[in-house]
Amino acid sequence: MDQRSVGQFIVLVGALVALIGLLIWSGALWWFGRLPGDFRYESENVRVYFPFASMLLVSLVLSLLFQLIRRLF
Repeated sequence: MDQRSVGQFIVLVGALVALIGLLIWSGALWWFGRLPGDFRYESENVRVYFPFASMLLVSLVLSLLFQLIRRLF
């Protein structure tokens, strides 16, 4: 991988991070963390949260994204 490809990859990752940040800031991702497979237990003194479904979704999206980037470069 030459320097130009590395530079393009860094710019692409930065643009994606900025886009995700804008989506979170605008409230467009309000549903994230509240999926049906996310386990939540709350009592008076204890609060436990395990975002199983959300992390599966993140893993799937990142895997697809990295496969796409790998094929392009």
